[in-house]
Amino acid sequence: MKLRFGRTNGPLDAAIDQLMDMAGDIRTRELVREMIITALKAGQEERENKADLKLMNSTLKEMRFTSKIFGPYKDVRKITVFGSARTKPDEPVYKMARLLGRKIAESGQMVITGGGPGIMQAVNEGAGPKHSFGVNIRLPFEQRPNPVLEGNPRLIVYKYFFNRKVAFIKEANAVVLFPGGFGTLDEAMETLTLVQTGKRDPLPLVLVDVPGGNYWSRCIRFFKDKLLREGYIGGSDFYLFERADSVDAVLAKVDRFYRRYHSLRYVDGTLVIRLSSPIDALSVEKLKGSFPDILIPGGDIYLSSPLAAESDEPEIAHLPRLVVDFDRKNLGRLRGLIDAINVL
Repeated sequence: MKLRFGRTNGPLDAAIDQLMDMAGDIRTRELVREMIITALKAGQEERENKADLKLMNSTLKEMRFTSKIFGPYKDVRKITVFGSARTKPDEPVYKMARLLGRKIAESGQMVITGGGPGIMQAVNEGAGPKHSFGVNIRLPFEQRPNPVLEGNPRLIVYKYFFNRKVAFIKEANAVVLFPGGFGTLDEAMETLTLVQTGKRDPLPLVLVDVPGGNYWSRCIRFFKDKLLREGYIGGSDFYLFERADSVDAVLAKVDRFYRRYHSLRYVDGTLVIRLSSPIDALSVEKLKGSFPDILIPGGDIYLSSPLAAESDEPEIAHLPRLVVDFDRKNLGRLRGLIDAINVL
């Protein structure tokens, strides 16, 4: 039987509906129905590969569990912190990471780390178990969760790096990067790429070093001397991240990003920026004068109430909107627009 996602599968569609009825409490039934059909189609492939099916199965299980663990904390701001697993407790950067964790928790926010030693443990120590998430990875060599997260209900251990990375970035309201090795650089580049290409909404991305440290300044010099000079990136891409050399500076940058900006959503290709406090018409005119280069030909920036398609988010229906006919190309300049909105 050739399965289709449309309701053309006859008795099978009825059987899937009956299965969901039997399970009970199934919301967003059409999406669940498509997931069931996807699984059935995977099982029908002519050259069925058991390893591929195991990967699909584990991925779905891991992502389902991720949603379950993070779901109750949807409205709590969370900051993902990356850094070396090899940093020792007597190093200044370890103490700085621990202080950052403590101040994040004191501000009512939560931290997300990789759950391992080094910088990850320092941040979890500072934040404490009640304000910590750990997204650990199962490796060929043993990597136990750090003592702060051992037995924590908000600890998730992943089989696949790609699922773990989704959790790191999808659930974060900000990302902070301390110095580290290949893994830290991978996470830095992954986050930058997702934000640069619009696959992740803009967020504060802060590169942290101890006072006088040069880890990130050398990386940025490479970005400028090689990537920018040879045309691999654009000048506005440097708006996508910031540097800091103190804990207070990190938190100030995160707070500033959310001073007025709340969130964004695309509705039929049009960008809708939700604001936590209103702006006036004169301010909108200033924004139009400063950011004409990010608009589609003949595009506009204007104030609005919630659009009809946003009715599925009633909890933020009261927020004012700024509609932007964004060309979806220059994400660095979009970050500049958000910064401008926050200082109006």
